[in-house]
This record gives sequence, structure tokens and C-alpha cells, in this order.
Amino acid sequence: MLRATLRGILAHKVRLLLSGVAVVLGVAFVAGSYVFTDTLDRAFTGLTSGAVGDVIVRPGSAEDSGGGGPLGAQAVRTVPDDLVGTLAGVPGAARADGRVTAFGTFVVDKAGKLVGGGGPPGIAVSYSAGPAANGIPSATIERGRFPARSGEVVLDVNSAKRSGYLLGDTVPLLTAGAQPRVEATLVGTAEFGGSSLVGASVVMFDPRQAQQLFLEGGTGWSTVWVTAAPGTSQDQLLRSVQAALPEGYRADTGDATSARAATRIDEALSFVTTFLLVFAGVALTVGAFLIVNTFSILVAQRSRELALLRAIGASRRQVARSVLVEAGLVGLVGSALGVGLGLVLAVGIRAAFGRVGLDLGSTPLVLQGRTVAVAVAVGVLVTVVSAYLPARRAGRVPPVAAMRDDVVLAESGMRWRVLVGSVLLVAGVAAMAAGLAGWGSEPTYVLGVGAFGVLVGTALLSPVLGRPVLGLLGATYRRTFGAVGRMAEQNSRRNPRRTGATASALMIGVSLVTLMSVLGASAKASLDKSLAEDIVADYVVSSVVGQGFSAAITDAVAAVPGVAEVVRTRAARVELAGDREFATGIDPAGVVRVARPDVTAGSLEALGDGDVALSTTHARELGLRVGDAVTTTFAGTEVAGRVVATYEPDAVLQGDVTMSLGAFEALGVPPTDRSAFVVAAPGADRPALKRALDAAVADLPTVGVADQAEFAAEQREPIDQLLFIVYALLGLAVVIAVLGIVNTLALSVVERVREIGLLRAVGLSRRQLRTMLRLESVAIAVLGAVLGVVLGLAFAVALQRSLADDGIDVLSIPWLQLAGFVGVAALVGVLAALWPGRRAARLDVLRAIATE
Repeated sequence: MLRATLRGILAHKVRLLLSGVAVVLGVAFVAGSYVFTDTLDRAFTGLTSGAVGDVIVRPGSAEDSGGGGPLGAQAVRTVPDDLVGTLAGVPGAARADGRVTAFGTFVVDKAGKLVGGGGPPGIAVSYSAGPAANGIPSATIERGRFPARSGEVVLDVNSAKRSGYLLGDTVPLLTAGAQPRVEATLVGTAEFGGSSLVGASVVMFDPRQAQQLFLEGGTGWSTVWVTAAPGTSQDQLLRSVQAALPEGYRADTGDATSARAATRIDEALSFVTTFLLVFAGVALTVGAFLIVNTFSILVAQRSRELALLRAIGASRRQVARSVLVEAGLVGLVGSALGVGLGLVLAVGIRAAFGRVGLDLGSTPLVLQGRTVAVAVAVGVLVTVVSAYLPARRAGRVPPVAAMRDDVVLAESGMRWRVLVGSVLLVAGVAAMAAGLAGWGSEPTYVLGVGAFGVLVGTALLSPVLGRPVLGLLGATYRRTFGAVGRMAEQNSRRNPRRTGATASALMIGVSLVTLMSVLGASAKASLDKSLAEDIVADYVVSSVVGQGFSAAITDAVAAVPGVAEVVRTRAARVELAGDREFATGIDPAGVVRVARPDVTAGSLEALGDGDVALSTTHARELGLRVGDAVTTTFAGTEVAGRVVATYEPDAVLQGDVTMSLGAFEALGVPPTDRSAFVVAAPGADRPALKRALDAAVADLPTVGVADQAEFAAEQREPIDQLLFIVYALLGLAVVIAVLGIVNTLALSVVERVREIGLLRAVGLSRRQLRTMLRLESVAIAVLGAVLGVVLGLAFAVALQRSLADDGIDVLSIPWLQLAGFVGVAALVGVLAALWPGRRAARLDVLRAIATE
């Protein structure tokens, strides 16, 4: 039986090619996702390990964990210069070096455009000859030299290349410090930390200039790196440093700081792995439908062959096992090819993320044994499980009955299919209703489980649910194409399970595309509504790089003639009740004049220098009410106050914690603004004012001034970018579904060779034959698209209602876009029929008639 199975595979290589392609594509996505995320992890590990010393000293208490890591925000508080000398003399220390680190510094290229931004930070550092942890050079000069005086800078190699500057050129720099724009001479390019910067840009200044720019001209340092002497471990050095530290400063080993920073980065980027693996799962699910359909058709076509095997002594188990072995080999070969294609896909994913700022540079791809094992196991398992039911059906082929021309699907099989599908559909609808009603600790998960049940139930019921769609198409076919249209309709209805299974693969992809289209449109409509209701300011000054900008920019905007008032906001990560929280800093009296915050209890105007306002949900989670005492911490500095208000987050109060600007100053939060809201003076010439505001920031491409309509368009842009990525990834599932249509039609041609020969003999032309197959393909594609649009619309409405309290409170359905999906599906059907149609038209009529 094994030899017969292997010979069968070698004799019919083409018939399994398309099902093998589904395995290859699905496994490639799994492997590519793991390879990319492992590469990303290695890049960040290298970045964080090169951005720390053996022991790091910074402002803060021993209990403080809010200082983050090497890429965390720096406080205004500094380490005094005289402490550096003390630390250099502790037992086990080879040297100690003060360092300045600041964020929000970017290079402006020769065309006046910003280099970097849009995610990865722009980092400013001071020059130091001291090494990073474990003897790694903190910076290695590629060309030129390190800065030796004020007015000289070194750029990282990638930023220098992207900006086009050469040694000796004057480089414009934008900072978040007191001077928003600085010019300096480029004296060198360097590699920092011996690793890729993952899209970040680094500018190295002379130490004194860095202190003037980022530490308000002080003589202290953001951190001090203490280098271990040979033979001294980081833990030993840490104990010596801690013994010498005065109150108000903390020390950590470089390895611990790097690991903590890497962990936080991994947590922040874990959505990338989940995001990619979800689409890999979708691709494999669609591929499973194709594999089931392929093996079902193959079993039906090989009924005589299987019957002969039974007649010469093969048992049911041996016949079924032969089909499973065939599936396993297809899965194994497809998985192996999928791992190779996954490496190529990882390169593509890396390039795509590089275009949005997450540049892995020269970091080599990481292919772990776990990736290969998981990818191959998933590919083989999906293929074998998908082929299980066809294999059982093959084992039940009787030796004598299978000698007939065809094996007809038993009605009991359809009855069981309808019964199971109905149960799943009803249970799925009930679970979705329970999720919408808020049942369970995570109602959204309940809703998702219900949606999955509805999706599977609909797939099983597709032969029944598709009858109205096929009937409507059949009526159109008969009127438009006559006898050819009638035959196409009858062929589509001939094997409803096959038609339904093929359409279901496309249905999954279209339903997810529809879901994302409706959710995207609803999110944008909700955003527009929120901005219109929440913001009453005439103009908004905001960062185009997603990071803070210099307070001097806000001051310059406030000085523009025609501006009545400017209200600024700031942001920081603070510790509250033991957790790190995103906090918004506001002017309590001014914010109510430029926005309409939804305050549910208390008053924002009561915010004192230590008080907080909490989002309603977060206050409930913490068990806090208006009037309760709280303590907030930032980089070791504590302020005590009370909860004075609760509110619903909006376009201005975006976080769970809101504090006054005075509280931020007391905590030592850097004085960088996140946004500024501008109110025009009564009677001001709005067009002229807008031109003046634009002119005030014309040489500062890190910020932009927008009216309400422009600001809303800016906020919608990330949604459109996300939808574009989602559509591109879902396109893989659609491609696999299209391959399923091609596969079904191609195998159908093999199955109907004699029928096609007879039709050609009685006068059916080659063109009419191709038209008939094309109409069958269109029927399958339109059926899948219609079912997908209906399901996707139902899922989107349910999910939007469940997310109404999270900000997506407007339902917007892009009807024209949904109709376009059905139209595109029809076009896909036409294209999918090209190869099977050509193959059928080339059949020799006499040989086809003689085929048994």
C-alpha cells in the first residue's frame, strides 16, 4: 500500500500542486512571523545592551522602578558632577562617566525634511570615552572623529546616509529642549552600541553643549555609567556603588536595566507577533478548506482505483491510511518549502516595517529550531486533519459499488452537515448575543467565540444557504447566455457540498475584509464626532513624530498676532498605586476653554500641584473615588494629593491619569509639550492667522498647525495605514481562496472529461465551453463574496456595539465599498477560470468521449 501510495503521488503530481501551494503559503506566514519577531528581539537586545554601562546611577529611590531603562524618559533632576568623581573611586570601579541623554532630537535633511520620526525615537547623547556594559564600545567612529567642542556633532551612520550630509557640512537639528532648532558641524559618523538602532536616530554632542541644551545649562548629568575593573562583576560593583550613594539616587546593573528595557519593549511590540500569527491562522484556515475540497474530489475521482485496491485485499484502514499518508507527504513537502518562503517573507516584512521607521538595518535574520519545528508541525497537522474526513470516506468505498461511473454523496452526509452547521450557527448567535449583553469577565472574547461559531456554521451550511444566490445567478445566466448559462447553473448546483466548500474559503477572507472595512469606517466616523464634540479650539499644534516638542515652540505660537490664548498639554509615564500609567499634564483652568471634557465626578479645575483626575474606568479598577488620597511618583520624586475628578477619556484627556502642569514640574517631568490648543482672538482674520501660524513653525518640521478639519484628517491617517496593512495581509487568504476555485475547476475538468467530449461532439464550441466554466467560477466567487459580506457586516455591527464604550460609538457602513467587494469577487471568478477553461478547450474530442 505504501508503494502504491507513493506511485500515485508521483503519477499525479499536478493534481496536488495547488493544495500544496495553500500549505506553503500558510506555513510561510507562520515561519515568517516567527523569524521577523525573533530578529526584532535580537535587534532590541543588542540596542538596549549597548545603551547601558556596567552600573547605571540616576536620580530616584531604591524602590523606584519608574525610571525605565536605557530608552526611558529622563527626569529634570540630575546627578551632580561631584558625585561622578566619588563613584569613580569606589572599590571595583575602573572609571565613572557622566552622560546626558535626551529624546526628541531629529536631523533635518538637505531637502528640509525630517530624518526618522513616526515611531522610533530621536536620541541626543553626550560624548564619553567610557565603554558600555561588559566592555562593549558605546560608540565606534566610522568616519571622522568625536565632537571636541560646542557646535560639533556626530550622527549615526544611517541618519548621516539618509540626510545626505558629509563631514564638514552644517547640520540643522530640531530638539525638544529650550532651543527648538540648533545648527552644528558634522565631524563624524558612528555606530552606536555595536547593533542596529531599530530605526532610532542618534546625535552625539560635546558634553558641555549637551548640558546647555537639555539640562537647562546645568553641570549635572542625566545618568552616570560606572565601569567595572577587570575581575569585578556587575553585582559586586553595584554593591560598592550603592554603599557610596547619597539619598535620592539609585543604581542598577547594566544587565538588569537592559533586560528590563528589553522586556518592556517586547511587551509593547508583542502585538506584532500576535498580529502576524492571526493572519497566519486565517491563511491556514482558508488553506484547510482548499485541502479538504481537493482530497474530497480526488477520492471521488479515484473511486475505481480505491475499489480495485479493496478488491485485491486492502482493508478499509489501509485505504484510508494511504490517503492520510499522501496528505502527510504533501504537508511535509509544503511545510519545508513554506519555511524557506517564510525567510523571504520575513525579509519583505522587515522592509515594510522599515518604511514606517522600524529599521532593523544589518541585523541578520534569526531562524530558530523552534520556528522550523512549529512551522512544519502546523503544516503537516493542518494537512492531515483536513484530509481526515476524505480519508474516512475513501475507506468506506465498497469494492463493487465503486465500479459504477460515479459515487454519489449520501444524503445522510448532507443531513449531518446541516445538523452540525445549524447547531453551531445557533450557538454562535447565542454567544454573540451574550457577549453584547456583557456576559462573562471578557465579553469581547465571548463575542469572538460566537463569531467563530457562526463562521464555521455558515461554512457547513453554505450548500443550503447558497441556493438563493445560485438561483438568482442562474436566472441571470439563463436570460443572458441561454443554454450555456443553464448548464453553468446546473453544474454549480450538481455538487452543492463542493461548491459550498470552495465558496467558504473565499467567504472567510471577504468576511474579515468586510469586518475591517466597517470597523475602520466606524472608527474614523467616531473620531470625527469625538473631535467635533471635544475640541473647541480653532487650531491645534501637534507633533508629527509622535513625541514631545520644545515648549519654546508653543511660546512662539502664543506670540503670533491674532492669537488670544494657547493651552498646552504634556505627557509622562508616572507611578500611581504601584503601576506605571500614562499621564496627561494640563492647565486646569485653560483646558475647559479649549475643550469639552466629559467630567463624571468632581472638577478638573480643582487640580492642585499634587492632585490627580482619573478616568472613570481606571478609578473603578483602583477602587478610588473623588476625595481619596494618592501619591504619584516620577523618577524617584513623589507628590501627594487627592483624586479631584473622574472623566471619560477623549481627544484631549487621552490617558487614565490627568495632572496639572504644576504637578508635572514638581515631579521633574521634562518641560516638553505634547500638543497646544490655539484660540483665535475675536474678529481675527482666520486665513491670515493660519498663514502666520504656519510661518511660525515653518522651519520646524517636527510640528504642524492644523485647523479642526486638518487635525481630524491627520488623526484618521493612522487608521488608513493600519487598514492598508490589514488588507495586504488578508490578501494572502484571498489568494489561497482563489487557488481553491482554480483547483476545484481544474479537478472538475478532469472529472468531467467524457461529459465535455460529448458536449463538444454535439456542437458546443471551445468559446462556449470556456464561457460555461467561467460562469461556474463566477457563481462560486460571488456566492463566497455575498456570504462573506453578510457575515462580515454582522460581525462588524456586533463588534462596534461592544466597543461603543471604548470610543467607537458611531456605526458607519461603506456600502459602495462592500458592493465593490462583490464586483471584485466576480472579476476574480473570471480570472480563476482562465487556466481550467483553456485546459478544457484543448481536450481531444474523440479521446474525451472514449474516457471512462
